[in-house]
Amino acid sequence: MAVSPCLGGEKKHWWLHNRKITRKYIREAKHLMATQDPSDLSEALSLIDAAIAASPSLEPALELRARCLLQLRRFRDVADMLQDYIPSLGLVRSGGGGNGSDYSGSVSSDNSSSQKLSRERVKLLKTSSSSGSASPPTFKCFSAVSDLKKKVMAGLCKSCDKEGRWRYTVLGEACCHLGLMEDAMVLLQTGKRLASAAFRRESICRSDDSFSFSSLPISGDLVTASPSNHRSAVEFESATHLLALVKFLIRRRTAALAALDAGLHSEAIRHFSKILDGHSFAPRVFLAECYMGRAAAYRAAGRVAESIADCNKTLALDPTSIHALETRAALLEWIRCLPDCLHDLEHLKLLYNSILRDRKLPGPRWKRHYVQYREVPGRLCALTVKVQELKKRVASGEIGSNNVDYYLMMGLRRGCTRSELERAHLLLTLRHKPDKAMMFMERCEFYDHRDLDSVRDRARMSAMLLYRLIQKGYGSVMANVLDEEAAEKQRKKAAASASAAAVQTHQVQESEDIKSLAPAAVFQGVFCRDLAAVSNLLSQVGFNQPMALKYEALSC
Repeated sequence: MAVSPCLGGEKKHWWLHNRKITRKYIREAKHLMATQDPSDLSEALSLIDAAIAASPSLEPALELRARCLLQLRRFRDVADMLQDYIPSLGLVRSGGGGNGSDYSGSVSSDNSSSQKLSRERVKLLKTSSSSGSASPPTFKCFSAVSDLKKKVMAGLCKSCDKEGRWRYTVLGEACCHLGLMEDAMVLLQTGKRLASAAFRRESICRSDDSFSFSSLPISGDLVTASPSNHRSAVEFESATHLLALVKFLIRRRTAALAALDAGLHSEAIRHFSKILDGHSFAPRVFLAECYMGRAAAYRAAGRVAESIADCNKTLALDPTSIHALETRAALLEWIRCLPDCLHDLEHLKLLYNSILRDRKLPGPRWKRHYVQYREVPGRLCALTVKVQELKKRVASGEIGSNNVDYYLMMGLRRGCTRSELERAHLLLTLRHKPDKAMMFMERCEFYDHRDLDSVRDRARMSAMLLYRLIQKGYGSVMANVLDEEAAEKQRKKAAASASAAAVQTHQVQESEDIKSLAPAAVFQGVFCRDLAAVSNLLSQVGFNQPMALKYEALSC
C-alpha cells in the first residue's frame, strides 16, 4: 500500500520534469529564431523536434516548427506537416462559425473546444448565481456582468488559439511558394478572417489606455517573431498582401485559359507571356503550368518551335510532367521527327511503369497531376502499341530523319524566298539560343536551391537539341531554296536563249524574203521607166488633149 504513493510521486515528478524541459527547449528555440540565421534556425529546429518528441500534441511547439520550416524555406516540409489542412485534398468543412466557410483539420478538436467552452460558460453562470446569493445583487450586478464578459471573451480567445489559426496563414504562404494558388487563396482568406476576428475580440477585451501606436508592428512578415498580443494584426496584414498577389496571378491565368478555350490563341499567348515574362518572381510549379498553357496556345496557332521550347522549359522545371511529354511527342510526330518522338514516348513509358510499380503518382500527395492513377494502365497499353508502330515505320524507311517537315517547324510556306527564310531563321535563333533559353530561371523561385543545377542542365540540353534542329532545318530549307533559285535561273537562261534563237530565226527569214523579192523589183523598175517614156511621147503628140489645142499644135 505504501508503494503506490511513491510511484505516483515518481510519475508526477517525471511529468513535471518533462514539462520544464519542453518549455526550456521552446524558449531557447524562440531566441534562436529571432536571429534569423540559417545555422541558428537549424539548431532551433532540432530543439523544437526534441520538444515535440517529448510532447507530440503541444501546440506552441508545432507552431514554432512550422514557422521555423517557413524561415528555412522548406515549404514542402510545411505542406507535408499540415497536408490535412490543404483544401484540394478533400478537407472536412467544420460546421462552426458564423458562415460555416472555415476549414478545420479535425472535427474532434472543434467539438472538444466547443464543449469546453460551454462547460466554462455553465460554470461561470453557476458561480455568479452563488455569489449573488451571498451578497445583495444591487451593488454587485454590474461587476458580475463585467467579470462574466471578460471570462467569456477570454474563453473564446483561448478556444480560437487552440483551434490553431496559425495553420492557415503559415500553410497558405507555403502553398503559395509551392504553386498551389487556389489552395493558398482559400487558406489565406480563412487565416485573414480568423486573424481579424481574433484582433477584434482582443480589441474589445483591452482598455483604451493599453493601446500604443509605438508598440504596433509595422512589418507584415509572417516568419518574424512578433509579440503575442499583436500577432493577429501581423497575420492579418501579411495575409492581405500575399492574398493580393495570389489573386492577381490567378486572375491573369484564368483570363489566359478562357482565351485559349475561346480559340483566341494570340490573346492567350499574350496573357501567359505577361505572367512568364514579368519582373516579379513566381513559384516553380505555377510557372511550369503557365509554360504548358502557352505551349498549348502556340501549338493551336501552328508555331511548332515555340511550343516545343515551352515544353522543354516545363520538363526542365518538372521532369515528371506527363502532359509536357505527350505534347512534345505529338509535336515531333507532327513534323515527322520520329527519332526524338520515340525518345519522348520511351521516357513516358518508363514513367508509367514507375507509377504502376510504386502504386502512386510521382511527387508528394498534394501535387497536381494531368492524369489519374486509374487511367495509367490504359494509357500504357495504348502507348506501347503506338511505339511499336512508329518503330516499324522507321525500320521500313517510310519516314526518316531526312524527311522532317522543316517548313512546318520553322513556320514557313512551301516555296518561300531566301529573305523570308533568313528572317524566320534570325528570329528563331535569337529567341531560342541556348544561353537565352535559360534566362527563364531568373524569374523562377526555387524553394530548394539544390534543384537549381539539375534544372539548368535539363534546360541547357533541351535548348541545345532544339537549336540544332533549327540550324538543321535552316540548312535543309536553304538547300531547297538554292536549288529552286538555280532551277529558276536555268529556266530564265533557257527562256532567254530560246527568245534569242527565235529572234535570229525571224531575221534570217526576213532576209530570205527580201532576197526572193529582188527580181520582181528590177522588172518593176524597168516597166516604170518605159511607162514614163511612153507618157512623155504621148504628151509631146498631144494625146488625150482638147481639139482646139490639137489644131493649134498642127498649125504650128
